[in-house]
Formats: sequence, C-alpha cells, structure tokens
Amino acid sequence: MSSRAAVLGSSAALLLAGCGFHLQGRTPLPHSLQAPLLEAKDTQSEFVQDLRHALLVAGARVTEDSTDATAVVHVLQDSVTQRVLAVSPTNQPAEYELTYTVRFSVTSNGNDLLTPQEVSATRTYSFDERALLAKDNEADILRQSLSHDLVGVVMRRLSSL
Repeated sequence: MSSRAAVLGSSAALLLAGCGFHLQGRTPLPHSLQAPLLEAKDTQSEFVQDLRHALLVAGARVTEDSTDATAVVHVLQDSVTQRVLAVSPTNQPAEYELTYTVRFSVTSNGNDLLTPQEVSATRTYSFDERALLAKDNEADILRQSLSHDLVGVVMRRLSSL
C-alpha cells in the first residue's frame, strides 16, 4: 500500500511540475533578468521597493551598476491619484477612489524586451472626517495593497519574457 501512495505522490508532483505550477510569491525569471537594474525617478516609492523585493525573492541579483546589468527595468511612471466619488449632504467627501498607475518597460543590450506598458489598479473607500486618522491609515494600507497587486502583474509579465 505504501508503494502505491509513493507512486501516486510522485505522479502528482510530476503533473504539477509539468504544468508550470510554482509556489505563490516565487515567479521564475528568464536568464535575461538574472541581474536587472531598476531605473526609476523615485527609487523609494512603494512600488519600486516592492518590485525590488519581488525580484530578489525570485532569485534575481538586483544591481546598481549598469555594466553588470543583464537587463534594465525602466519605471517610467509611478503615481497614485485620489478622486472624490461621493459627497455627503453637507458637501463633505464621503467616498474616495484610489488609483495606482505604473508604466514600465524592459530593455537588454539596447533591445526592447517589453515596450512601455501601463498597468493600474483601483480601490474605493469610504471617508468620515470624524475618523480622520483611521481613514488616513486605511488609505495607506490600500495604497500598499495596490502596489503589491501591481508588482504581481509586472512580475508575471517579466516571467513571460
């Protein structure tokens, strides 16, 4: 009976490996992105820091030297916008929409691996001026979540190169 379980377990493992399954959070990167250079106007933004971390987790050696880089990930736009969606009867904001937009491209040895692409994510949240500190904290958490979501999208696109 134990040999049958071992055969079934091995078969399941082979099937999962064959279909491209990988653990969440670990995105396999192509050889051209083993030593990427991250180029951005704001290197301390949430998105750039999250992307740097995701590249490191994926096994890349993020470099600061362009001569060592196998590819350059250009973060062309990294912006968060907030828009009022609804107002209260007293003309105070009651609901906001938060949109995180990132535009990026990837080059290697002067060749475009990915032409400029734009990805964005949007969330809404209610607003109450009586809970200003809590709502500011909620907006920060949403901004971090949006950044994390966009890094996932970018990493999937990078892994498809």
